Amino acid sequence: MLSHQDETRAAYDGVVDLYASMFTSQLETRPFARNMIATFAELVRATGNLRVADVGCGPGHLTAMLHDLGLDAFGLDLSPAMVDHARRAHPALRFDEARMEALAVEDGALGGVLAHYSIIHTPPGELPALLAEQMRVLAPGGLLLVSLFGTEGPEPVRFDHKVTPAYSWPVDRFAGLLAAAGLVTFARLLHDPASERGFLDTHLLARRP
Repeated sequence: MLSHQDETRAAYDGVVDLYASMFTSQLETRPFARNMIATFAELVRATGNLRVADVGCGPGHLTAMLHDLGLDAFGLDLSPAMVDHARRAHPALRFDEARMEALAVEDGALGGVLAHYSIIHTPPGELPALLAEQMRVLAPGGLLLVSLFGTEGPEPVRFDHKVTPAYSWPVDRFAGLLAAAGLVTFARLLHDPASERGFLDTHLLARRP
């Protein structure tokens, strides 16, 4: 059987041009997400460690945004077709293939990790290992900004994402996973759903102690 990573890789490989056309300018109409990323960048700059990974970077538009905000940003993605697109679109920046739970980054190297709706396809049982990997690559004081779909219920909800199956999360439960990984959540932003699914758009800022 194919693993969910194989299915996700194949699904995103097949929609690169459409995905890029839909999402590379999306933040122009999403002020909450845009300003959370700007806040994340400001806090990372304050640590003095400007090296940041955009994990699940897709077509690379947020990697470029982080670069424009003064960070030494690079992008990582499971999909080779997405990586190829990002390299063409942003030739001055670095993009590599990677799985989020097995990053080719040394321990404690990063001032920040951005995971913008890139953890949503990970089955709940595999999320602790993925978050432990984000913890591993962060320097003490380093920051993680993770965005996801939030739900009001007690359990994660699997749903048919337009690309490949995904999950929404009860916010307190997801914050508990961050705590179990050793990360301290210090800011949350939840706002009204941006789609017909009715999930809350959710942004959590966490720090490695």
